[in-house]
Amino acid sequence: MLTFLGALLLLTTWWLQCYTQHGEQAEVPDFVGMTYKEAIRSAKARPFRLAIADSVFIEDKAPGEVISQQPKSKSAVKEDRTIYLTIVKSNPDLVPLPPLAGNDDYTIYSRQCNRLNIKTRISAKVPDDRLEPNTILEVIYKRDTITHLLGSQYKIEMGTVLDFVVTDKVDSDLMVPDLVCLSLKEAKFILLSSGFSIGNLVKNASVTDESTAWVWKQFPLPESPGAQDLTIDLYLTQELPVRCQ
Repeated sequence: MLTFLGALLLLTTWWLQCYTQHGEQAEVPDFVGMTYKEAIRSAKARPFRLAIADSVFIEDKAPGEVISQQPKSKSAVKEDRTIYLTIVKSNPDLVPLPPLAGNDDYTIYSRQCNRLNIKTRISAKVPDDRLEPNTILEVIYKRDTITHLLGSQYKIEMGTVLDFVVTDKVDSDLMVPDLVCLSLKEAKFILLSSGFSIGNLVKNASVTDESTAWVWKQFPLPESPGAQDLTIDLYLTQELPVRCQ
């Protein structure tokens, strides 16, 4: 009886060791850098299952690319273990813009946007002796003015660019603003706000709707010395010029 019990104990111990240690020495492959489809194909020949744990948008990464995994590569795990992947998704997240009311200093506002992974740039400066320099006058997103929408949790795509028209100190030696690649509406706003006058609107043959036309040329040229009330001629085309895209 003692011999039987001893043999049964040894057999049970051996079975438990086999069961609990089964697959412990299998090494996790490196899926980072693969597309999700490539990772699936690679996993078919290995004793692992794959699952997507999360997806994030990264501007310079291809959709579907694996950017991290858990457990990490070269880890020793049991067979049939699930490997959780984080991949790049196709569409960026939408993030709400900070309100503009009481928050119209470009330096401060741009920092808030940068923390949300939104890029900012000044597209034009308008001389103004009533407001502090770098006060935001207009906010432009994908060629649309959205200034009036910034008090209502307006959302834009993470990673995209916001353009700003801001104030500048008044200089007796004004320079002609660069209006090329702006819509006619934007160009008029900058000219009138700067004290310049709108001269001739020269339309090429493509222009069918002046309200949606683009400036492809101007005279005098940008950065030329000027003065308030200087008349600036704008040359228009219907489609956004390729060099502006």
